[in-house]
Amino acid sequence: MLWNTDGFAGPLAALCRDVAATLLPVGRALPVPAAGLRGGRGIPHATLAPLLARARADLDTAWPQPLASQAARVHGDGDRDMYEQRVFERQRRLSRAVVAALVDDDPRWLDEVADGVWLLAEQSSWCWPAHDDTRSRHGSVLATVTDPFLDLGAGEVVGQLAWIDHVLGARLDERYPGVRRRVRHEAEVRVFAPFLERRDWHWIGLDGDVHNWNPWIHGNVLVAALALCDDEVRRERLVALAAQGIDRYVAALPGDGAIDEGYAYWWNGACRALEALDLLAFATGGAWDPVAAVPALRETVAFPHRSHLGGPWYVNLADGPARPPADQPWHALHRAARVVDDAAAQRHAIVAQRTLDGPAAGEDAGLGRMLRALADREWLAATNPETPAPEASPLPRKVWLPSTQVWLARASEGSPAGLTVVLKGGHNDENHNHNDVGSVIVASDGVPVIVDAGRPTYTAQTFGPHRYDIWTMQSDWHSVPRVSGLSQPPGRAFAASDARLTRSDEIPAMDVEIGGAYPPGAVATWRRQTSLDRRAARVEIHDRWQGAGPATAVRLLLAGEVTAGPGWARVVPLDGAGPVRIAWAADAPHTLEARDLDDPMLSDVWGRSLTRLEIGVDGRTELRVTVEQERNEDERS
Repeated sequence: MLWNTDGFAGPLAALCRDVAATLLPVGRALPVPAAGLRGGRGIPHATLAPLLARARADLDTAWPQPLASQAARVHGDGDRDMYEQRVFERQRRLSRAVVAALVDDDPRWLDEVADGVWLLAEQSSWCWPAHDDTRSRHGSVLATVTDPFLDLGAGEVVGQLAWIDHVLGARLDERYPGVRRRVRHEAEVRVFAPFLERRDWHWIGLDGDVHNWNPWIHGNVLVAALALCDDEVRRERLVALAAQGIDRYVAALPGDGAIDEGYAYWWNGACRALEALDLLAFATGGAWDPVAAVPALRETVAFPHRSHLGGPWYVNLADGPARPPADQPWHALHRAARVVDDAAAQRHAIVAQRTLDGPAAGEDAGLGRMLRALADREWLAATNPETPAPEASPLPRKVWLPSTQVWLARASEGSPAGLTVVLKGGHNDENHNHNDVGSVIVASDGVPVIVDAGRPTYTAQTFGPHRYDIWTMQSDWHSVPRVSGLSQPPGRAFAASDARLTRSDEIPAMDVEIGGAYPPGAVATWRRQTSLDRRAARVEIHDRWQGAGPATAVRLLLAGEVTAGPGWARVVPLDGAGPVRIAWAADAPHTLEARDLDDPMLSDVWGRSLTRLEIGVDGRTELRVTVEQERNEDERS
């Protein structure tokens, strides 16, 4: 087969279109041999034992059942989480059963797998209701089974079924003849036919708006085509279109590898692209293996450790949490880092997995990712408790990502100790956008003190016309100024400009114009400079402006225990990090406002509340705010 260049050719096509490839046959086209996992050979006890314990606990209990009333709630009160959690619970249980069936010949496990597969086949829709267009197309609040929508949920299910067929298909056929035919029928009706026949899927990116759905769905279509499509002509067409779709994503990936959605979305965006291309290389016998030759893909492998603040904490932009779930597919990062020969990224994957006491693999990341981890001998060896671990995550001393205008500086490379500062420019129409141009994050010993709140649980409102009624999306609750009584509006026109770096080893700094992020007429110019004085161990936020009206203030969002007085605030951070003292001109008035957190997506990260410090600056044209860690008497002397 040849690379499909109908209508689009990106960096992958440039490398692969003149290279003929032959797909490995169904049953051999995915890189996890079932025999290699029989009996649990090579799988660490610390990973396998708890997984099997959870699977045993599932037996003889009712399967999670997503209900029509739960699916329809997204069109009523906006709740999408109740339905989705039932779906996720069902798929996690099935993934556990698959591993149990692979390592244990007890026929109950095959029965459990068959039950889960059949439930998915009988599930009216694999699409998550919040994504389905059935209401606009058919006036229905429930899925229209004759017009299936291909979204992230449908992709995840067909990918899971494909991996099951790959590793257990023959054994299932012996015990449940016909179940594999049913799986293939559902894959054709719900995924393959819609993918080929309806080419207006927004996530393909035909309009140039390419985001993380693209590689996530295309990657799952690729897996399913390789494992479940027995018509070779149709299979090649599916693979070629999926590869071309991923090429669109790679073409949109900036040269510095940055993700405007932030670290948390890297795992289901760039990482998905890397995983899909790794599968494509395997399925073509290495003929199409472009990852190491594409600069943006090499650079994006470094994005996770460039975003690391320390321990479980990361630079969070847009909807990402500052303390993401620990159970990331670290093996996928480790594998990609091996492909591009990035030793720092490999080290970060190992250290992060061990620091968080996580298993080498788990079902939360999806069956395909779990199987790939369990079959990755290099990863299992690197994370074996008996293998010496790297001393620390790379924690670069400085980071500059021009595509997103994100700048980071820390006290010392390889250590979270002391202060780390981050300044973001960018614009207000990024993926999963928050109105946050000019936002500052400061961490003490790797723990955010001046923070970005992140986002609450997704609802129908999150991606609807009233998104910016949600407080976490507003500039008023980011560490940016309020100018002339006005906050930042959404839209690409509201942007930073003229970013300048001071590339000093002693006092690195970033200075950027952020006045353009506010409504026209709000201010003539507003420049924000953030610097780290490494010798003095001090962060400075220096704002200078002209033409601002009344009700102008500099705001900082703080996490931890906050006390304040004229010209100062003291913050005792989370996780036992060193307290910091924030200082400004004593004659500039201030207020503190606590924001109670009642959503677990926020409270699980920050605790019961966050505090907004507002410093009034009417009548001024500049303000300097400094942040220093408190030092004991011995350090002062």
